Amino acid sequence: MPSRLIVSRELADLFRLLAHADRLRLIEELRGGEKDVSGLAAALDLPATRVSQHLALLRAQRLVEERRDGRSHFYRLVPAHLADWIIDALPFVDIRQRLEDASHIDTARALWGVPDPHSSD
Repeated sequence: MPSRLIVSRELADLFRLLAHADRLRLIEELRGGEKDVSGLAAALDLPATRVSQHLALLRAQRLVEERRDGRSHFYRLVPAHLADWIIDALPFVDIRQRLEDASHIDTARALWGVPDPHSSD
């Protein structure tokens, strides 16, 4: 029983870390490979300082790794499948959104290259 408690707490900590829209977007952006802070900031339309703060939190939990090249800092996902895991959660959001306006999920699916499970293609 104690091991289940320990694992449950660790998972809860991970979910709390991921429970921020900017961090989820960062993970998805890093799905395509290594990027620098300024590239991430531009792609996500966020201030570079904010991106750096989020990356520091993700790095502290060993979800991203940093590589320095001169003054540039490049980041990549350590568990590359983390982005896939987040995409796998889309059906849970999709179920709730289909009751209202699903266009945001459909747009995210298209941007992230995920097929729509409701499509007959």
